[in-house]
Amino acid sequence: MARVSNSCFGSVFIAPFENDVFLKKIKKSPCNCFKVSNDSFKLNKVSCGIEKNPTSSRPSNSKNTIEEYNTAMKRMMRNPYEYHHDLGMNYTLITDDLIVGSQPQKPEDIDHLKEEENVAYILNLQQDKDVEYWGIDLQSIIKRCKELGIRHMRRPAKDFDPDSLRNGLPKVVSSLEWAISEGKGKVYVHCTAGLGRAPAVAIAYMYWYLGMNLNAAYDALTSKRPCGPNKRAIRGATYDLTKNDPWKESFENLPEYAFEDIADWERNLIRDRVYSLRGT
Repeated sequence: MARVSNSCFGSVFIAPFENDVFLKKIKKSPCNCFKVSNDSFKLNKVSCGIEKNPTSSRPSNSKNTIEEYNTAMKRMMRNPYEYHHDLGMNYTLITDDLIVGSQPQKPEDIDHLKEEENVAYILNLQQDKDVEYWGIDLQSIIKRCKELGIRHMRRPAKDFDPDSLRNGLPKVVSSLEWAISEGKGKVYVHCTAGLGRAPAVAIAYMYWYLGMNLNAAYDALTSKRPCGPNKRAIRGATYDLTKNDPWKESFENLPEYAFEDIADWERNLIRDRVYSLRGT
């Protein structure tokens, strides 16, 4: 694999659409990040200054690392979504206030998010082992966030684990809703690849707070950012937030289409319970 500079942005995905048209792999640059266009799915490269003698910030066994990660992702998702760490940070604007993307890899990524996207909050869903696995210096990223006045929040969820996602969604969405309601700038939600946990959080927020049913929220996000978030985990979290009767049918016995939509009183109950988690 070609060596990649640690002077700027760092991961892009290649994912199939329903009509089997693929995003074309962008020519590698030692310094870039990518924004996925909402309308055409084009990847827009953003460049910055390049060092003459770049050095790699990837793990020493990066080829095996990426192959292992993509093998796990292919096994856990219905479609072969792939994460290419060496190509740089990538993200998609989902709403006027919300961006979903992959992990920032270096402090310069934070500069880009602040300067180009007016990001005021970063919501990180990675566990410590995710960060360590990819050789990310998280403390340098957090430090740069503080210097630029960006609020960095951690709400870890286990990768490829629907139960962990289901259990963590209410608290994560609580943090997301609070950040958006502050109105100081965009919120950047990320996991590792921005293809599973982060889009699931965004979909749950759209479902619970923007008046959309689950399928509409899911389709709206995945039409902008092709990915494979776990819809069942979102249904499960919705069930957990609305269940208040001991006799209620167990979630495991409900049909797949359960909680595609919810009544107004259920949506209000969810909002109240999510709101109550702000201080926890």
